[in-house]
Amino acid sequence: MLLEGSCHCESVRFRVDSPSPYPYMACYCSICRKTAGGGGYAINLGADYNTLEVEGEENITAFHAIIREPENPERSGESPAWRHFCNRCGSALWLYDPRWPELVHPFASAIDTPLPKPPERNHIMLDYKAPWCEVPEGEHEHHFSRGPDESLEEWHRRHGLYDAP
Repeated sequence: MLLEGSCHCESVRFRVDSPSPYPYMACYCSICRKTAGGGGYAINLGADYNTLEVEGEENITAFHAIIREPENPERSGESPAWRHFCNRCGSALWLYDPRWPELVHPFASAIDTPLPKPPERNHIMLDYKAPWCEVPEGEHEHHFSRGPDESLEEWHRRHGLYDAP
């Protein structure tokens, strides 16, 4: 599915092909909550990095978030992933991690293309959610203290929703 996105001030526009466009996973970690907002969580999609086309690249800034795991200090430190955002309006755009160079993860909040409704949702990193944030309950709402065992691609394949060429 072709995804088209932009920042709030429209200084940055982008397009990217996604075989996994269902916004099914909401992250409640402090990084996503503080940098992307959106109800106390961010939703990343999966897309093919080689298809990413950007207009307004001069308005993009990227940074490495700091991972803080006091109970596991060896996992703390700077994340290798780059979080891209508009340096004019602050909109979160996408995440790129060089450990998986074929992938880019646009934030659903930056996508202008109507996204399909997922058949179920995963709420992840609940150990880190803000106390004011209420997590939806119900048959199709799945909760995880940290992350689920299946990848974004595996989730889409399990539901018959993976659209690879």
